[in-house]
Amino acid sequence: MEASYDYATKQELPLDEGSAPVVVVKELCKTYGSQCVLNGINLSVNHGETLAVLGRSGTGKSVLLRIIIGLESPNAGSVFIYGQNIVALPQDQMGAIRKKIGFLFQHAALYDSLTVAENVAFPLEHHCREMSKSERDDRVKQLLSEVGMEGDLGKIPSEISGGMQKRVGLARALVLEPDILLLDEPTSGLDPISSGEINDLILKLQRERKMASIVVTHDLHSAKTIANYLALLHQGGVVIEGRYEDLQKSDIAFVKEFLNQS
Repeated sequence: MEASYDYATKQELPLDEGSAPVVVVKELCKTYGSQCVLNGINLSVNHGETLAVLGRSGTGKSVLLRIIIGLESPNAGSVFIYGQNIVALPQDQMGAIRKKIGFLFQHAALYDSLTVAENVAFPLEHHCREMSKSERDDRVKQLLSEVGMEGDLGKIPSEISGGMQKRVGLARALVLEPDILLLDEPTSGLDPISSGEINDLILKLQRERKMASIVVTHDLHSAKTIANYLALLHQGGVVIEGRYEDLQKSDIAFVKEFLNQS
């Protein structure tokens, strides 16, 4: 793949297996009243790639993820998952799409009353009822081992640190073996050591699973560590996209300001 990265060109690739983007966002717009949050966003991600979407707080990064997974609807534009436009898709069909997508919420969003193991098992109990309890238990233990939480199965979220909660959230996001992984501020609120551990874990999972991933973050260090490509949002649009080196070479004033302040 070339060092310069043209999302617009990628969007026009034919939907042949192995060559088409897994996720394509076209001319996506979202407003809340008179506030325009996203204004004509175009992005795409291939199998095995990680795209980091950067921007200041309030620039619509999390809104973008929520639209991609179908938790919010755009005012205009399209979101294609494996070539299927999910905008306005009926809920029964959207449920099947969501099973292909793992989502790590910004604050892990674990159920306070459930143990670590029960939190990870929750999607299996609702979407894989054909699995036996022993099969679910084995799957949960395997994933918690992968994220370094195998010794904490019986604890509840309040008994573990923020970084550990993120690990459990990652395990839960992976439990249905998704093709796509969406990460909302995976290092937010963590100290530098915990942030580094989460970055290393995400890289490890990407090497092993080759998913298409989108991470939204204001953490430039995390983005350039875990992502192949970066897109910077400002005033509702994509200011620049490319490799980190492309952002460094940019003459755009906002890009320079963002890099200097990050």
